[in-house]
Amino acid sequence: MTLLRIEIGDALRTARLRQGRTLRDVSAGASVSLGYLSEIERGQKEASSELLASICEALEMPVSGLLRDVSDRFALDEGVEIPDTVPVELSRGLLADGRVAGAPALAGRS
Repeated sequence: MTLLRIEIGDALRTARLRQGRTLRDVSAGASVSLGYLSEIERGQKEASSELLASICEALEMPVSGLLRDVSDRFALDEGVEIPDTVPVELSRGLLADGRVAGAPALAGRS
């Protein structure tokens, strides 16, 4: 059985190593103890969403990127084909109503 905390930890460690960064560097940037970050990466502790956001910020990666990587890992483990789930509008930065993704909606706009 695949565990979420293990896949999250593996994905974080992979991202950190890909950047050539140390646990010490990322733990300082995320304001988390080196030991706790190590436990998260090894899948021994489950990080809160706030802590994951802080670690992702220290790694200069979006939380959505981490979650997509974890989702892909689960799909592979389950033997499920990994679909490209990003709608064309979002990949272009536009929503269906023409707004730019991430921008606030204008009041009174229909």
